[in-house]
Amino acid sequence: MRMAITTTTMAEPAQRRGRARALRRPRRPRTGARAERAPLPAAALLQLMWLASPALPVGGFSYSEVLEAAIDHTAVQGEAGVAAWLCDQLRLAQARADLAVAARAIAAWRRGDALRIAELNDWVRLTRESAELRLQTEQMGRSMLEWLRQRHPGDAGVAVLAGLRPAPCWPVAWALAAAHSGAPVREALLSHAFGWAENMVQTAIKAVPLGQSAGQRILQQLADAIPAAVDAAIALPDSARQAFAPMLAILSARHETQYSRLFRS
Repeated sequence: MRMAITTTTMAEPAQRRGRARALRRPRRPRTGARAERAPLPAAALLQLMWLASPALPVGGFSYSEVLEAAIDHTAVQGEAGVAAWLCDQLRLAQARADLAVAARAIAAWRRGDALRIAELNDWVRLTRESAELRLQTEQMGRSMLEWLRQRHPGDAGVAVLAGLRPAPCWPVAWALAAAHSGAPVREALLSHAFGWAENMVQTAIKAVPLGQSAGQRILQQLADAIPAAVDAAIALPDSARQAFAPMLAILSARHETQYSRLFRS
């Protein structure tokens, strides 16, 4: 019994010393999936906010992207109808086309792949299913080109963008600005999608019309849906990319001859 008591008493100081050394030992940083992501640098975050801003001088506010025609032909009515239409457009059109193109274009700009950029630009232009939608992407692309010329004079990427014929398309031009921001692709696409969503909500407020509170509720639904749409766009292979939205195309064609219009598409 005495030996047992003596052994336990002698071991306790050693255990305490071991625990003290463990407390003093610095912890190794986590790696892999459980590691915390580094916060986005302030400069990159501000660039993404700028690119999502309605104040960006590319004329996005003048396009409804068929929403005005959908309202006029009674396909979309009220707050619930607008929310459902825009969430479907985000998932079926934006995620499978413009967001997917922007994801690939950002990577291509960063590695200086001019051939890939031209390929993506051609795909956007050739898959626009109406004259209005094609003119929209070309006009906004040209406006973004002018903005980039002022921000990055002499930049090789801007020269490549200017050489795209007949015009740079919007998601490809926007991707060059996002590539310059230094932000990761996912964060850049979140910015792009939110800028689109905010513009569409402002369109609905004017065209339905809706109140500001209704607009904010719709924007909340879109904001909740954006991360999944962005992840789907990033994961989408080239072979699955598409711009097949028949009702969007039909209503866009009707909008070209619509009697009264507030918007250019």
